[in-house]
Amino acid sequence: MRFGLPYMSILLWLVPLLVVFYFLAAKMRKKTMERFAESPLLVEIASDADRRRRNISSAIIVVSVFLIVLSLMRPQWGFQWREVERRGIDIVIALDTSKSMLAEDVLPNRLERAKLGIKDLVRKLKGDRIGLVVFSGTAFLQCPLTVDYNGFLLSLDDVTVDTIPVGGTSLANAIYTAMKSYEGGGKKNKILIVITDGEDLEGGVDKAIAMAKHEGVRIFAVGIGAIEGELIPVTGKEGRRVFLKDQKGNVVKTSLREDVLQKMAIETNGMYVRATGGEFGLDLIYEKELSKLEKEELKSRMEKRYHERYQYFLGLALLLLFIEPFIGDSRRKDRAFVK
Repeated sequence: MRFGLPYMSILLWLVPLLVVFYFLAAKMRKKTMERFAESPLLVEIASDADRRRRNISSAIIVVSVFLIVLSLMRPQWGFQWREVERRGIDIVIALDTSKSMLAEDVLPNRLERAKLGIKDLVRKLKGDRIGLVVFSGTAFLQCPLTVDYNGFLLSLDDVTVDTIPVGGTSLANAIYTAMKSYEGGGKKNKILIVITDGEDLEGGVDKAIAMAKHEGVRIFAVGIGAIEGELIPVTGKEGRRVFLKDQKGNVVKTSLREDVLQKMAIETNGMYVRATGGEFGLDLIYEKELSKLEKEELKSRMEKRYHERYQYFLGLALLLLFIEPFIGDSRRKDRAFVK
């Protein structure tokens, strides 16, 4: 036997709690009755039959609670093989993690705002695979293409500007790494969403765009930041907030470069959106483009489908709870007969 929701076992603590409650209640009842009658008379007043029925009633409640918790855990046994087909598109998000993403022209800063926008996008997905590439001076596959959206979000939460120790910004490496992640997926509707301020310090992006176009990868770009530029706040050696400086000691100012982002979107039949405080842009990309794409069969496999058996435990619990009120109190019935 296996359980579909094993974490519901935490509710099993209710069973020993009920046992302790009924035990303490019985002791308190006995002490209370001893205040009003001597032991010989107490035996006549409270018969053994009454105590037995009361114990049976308590046991029924405890067993019923236990059975209800078991049913909530979704016990399963027995299975059959079924072929499961999944249809959708492959979406890889390339997220810039360079120091410039700490700029606060978009609150709370560019990187954190981008992560919030990605989370909003994930909530809209239904069966599509999603992966995550992080990049600065180089690129790294943070999360392979998956339909495990919770696992993807955990990977996203771990992303900081220190995820990749290599400084700079390489859009070309981000595109190359993303293209490798599509291996084994669908042949069409390969989507790459690049979220960056558009600065490319390493070069080679034109060649990467041409290769993406050849491989059928559509690039959707989200430009984040202010065109007029913004300073980059960092934590200094003494823990104080300072602004990032270059090797010559000059304060670095980062600005949004839309030209390269617009180019990669146009040449790959994608779309460019500029993020703002109210509308990040991923919702617009999904509603106008991604939601309308034809979903293809990405994977077909045999899967075990276990039979649910919770109804047996729940039905038995309800039956016991139905019987419990009819156990009655023999002493009350005897008194009514005497009268």
